[in-house]
Amino acid sequence: MTKDWHILGAGAIGSLFAASMHNAGITTTLLCRRCSKRDHLGELCIERSGGTDELSLPVSFNDDPHAISHLLLTTKAYDVRTALSDIGHRLDHSSHIVILVNGMGFMEELRSDFPDFQFTAATTTAGSYRLNTNTETDQRHFCHAGNGLTRLGQTGQQEPPAWFSDWEELTLPCTWEENIEDCLWQKLAVNCAINPLSAMHRCKNGELATRPELSNLVRQLCDEIAQVSLAAGFRETSMEIHRLVKEVIRDTRNNRSSMLQDTLARRRTENDYISGYFLKVARQFNVETPANKAVFESISRLDQRGE
Repeated sequence: MTKDWHILGAGAIGSLFAASMHNAGITTTLLCRRCSKRDHLGELCIERSGGTDELSLPVSFNDDPHAISHLLLTTKAYDVRTALSDIGHRLDHSSHIVILVNGMGFMEELRSDFPDFQFTAATTTAGSYRLNTNTETDQRHFCHAGNGLTRLGQTGQQEPPAWFSDWEELTLPCTWEENIEDCLWQKLAVNCAINPLSAMHRCKNGELATRPELSNLVRQLCDEIAQVSLAAGFRETSMEIHRLVKEVIRDTRNNRSSMLQDTLARRRTENDYISGYFLKVARQFNVETPANKAVFESISRLDQRGE
């Protein structure tokens, strides 16, 4: 075990992994852009079935000079480039950087900005959401809603690197994937079918199955996603997307999607990196996607109005 990880983006997912790493005996430090004097320790409270973890983790300022050897980045997709730039002076070609962020498109940007850095892509179905909405509170308070599965990988690397032994010690199930691009695309496809509709209609995921008008829209989105997936070479997702989306809606029926949470809080959504990226791929293969285009434009209008 390396026993030394920094977490950049201590929201719901970042805090969940920070707590799991700490409990596995890994030295875990939260990175902070602007901290007050009281924030020498990061206070986390993670509620889960069967108990509550209350943790105090060390905090490091972004502008500190000390090098970072292993980094988990869990910011919003549109913040990835800026967030990494803020700590670029603490990283080099020997640093190991795991990007666990919704959507796609930012990895290409990062490889262009930082060609010498080592990036590992990750995607997770673990569930976590914030319980306290007061961002001024000293404690970050979250609910761990489910372990799910976390997949990590690097293009062209079949065997996991040595540091992956840290992730195997976590209580959150993790696997190393030879074809991580397939995993990322599948997660994107499912998000395209669920997140925008739940945000537009201000509903929990389960309502996408129980309200006939919404289940019909889900079916239209999945039809288009299947066509684009097949054209882009993601045959398994093309064949399985209807089933996968039904399963996720069923299993997360009481959940509010991250995009819905963002719109309710009047925060910018990750629309450009979810539906926006999907539409970009559709255009590359000349596949018409009117239903997905319509929901993308609807969320874009919400983003512009801050609703």
